[in-house]
Amino acid sequence: MRAITFNELRRIKDSLPNGSMHRIADELELDVDTVRNFFGGYHFKVGKSVGIHLEPGPDGGLVLLDDTTVLDRALQILDESMGVQKA
Repeated sequence: MRAITFNELRRIKDSLPNGSMHRIADELELDVDTVRNFFGGYHFKVGKSVGIHLEPGPDGGLVLLDDTTVLDRALQILDESMGVQKA
């Protein structure tokens, strides 16, 4: 389990290059709305719950993640995009 603030999770999502939600969904064989739900979306009619637990607090509150696979992949994509920008 990993803890992260809600605002930091949203900053990561907002920093991802266009198309990243679909890329993560395809690579992890998830519905794109499930990936969006991981980052705080509310697309439960199509997507699934993703094992996040919200606790009120500063900086948007604390998010406890049962499984960090989506976050890990998002961080890898950010690293890749930063590497391309630095070149």
